Amino acid sequence: MKKRQVHASVKDEKLIEKRRDQMIKGAVSLFKEKGFHRTTTRELAKEAGFSIGTLYEYIRTKEDVLYLVCDRIYDQVGERLQQELDMNRGCLKSLKSAIYYYFHVMDEMQDEVLVMYQEAKSLSKDALPYVLNKELQMVGMFERVIRNCVEYENLPVSEKEISLLAHNLFVQGQMWGFRRWALQKQFNLNEYIELQLEILLHGLLKGEKK
Repeated sequence: MKKRQVHASVKDEKLIEKRRDQMIKGAVSLFKEKGFHRTTTRELAKEAGFSIGTLYEYIRTKEDVLYLVCDRIYDQVGERLQQELDMNRGCLKSLKSAIYYYFHVMDEMQDEVLVMYQEAKSLSKDALPYVLNKELQMVGMFERVIRNCVEYENLPVSEKEISLLAHNLFVQGQMWGFRRWALQKQFNLNEYIELQLEILLHGLLKGEKK
């Protein structure tokens, strides 16, 4: 799916990236505190550290900023997962390692995940499918890791179960951020990961002894 273009009147690509980085950082903070709809473009400019006139040199609408936030979050998570996940190895140990890594990334990006989870629905009709497709690509990474594990360990798990396990795993990582108000009163991060692993492996092994 083609990337949505956010138009800028400035031609310097490095400056565009720098200014948009500032916008994204400021937007995450404001969207977390006030929500997308109650945040004004003037507040976004102030939080980013420049004037509203400067803001409009790099975006056209407030919706552009939300799109840049969601796009950047998925890019960062996807790139880090791609670097870490070993798509070829298939043992349970490598699957556990991948899950640990993903959950720790989600822990580091709690604020970003919370904003994305709450505000992605406000994306425009042309931007939302692109962003959601990026999420499906990351779910697909986990599907491949789980499938390799199933084949390597010769486990009785169907393709539908692999798909559902991958979606569950993806959401469980995000849940550490958007349900933190409840979860972090009961678990630290490693306790949360261990329990989720136990549930996941029980499903993979069909209740057999691990």
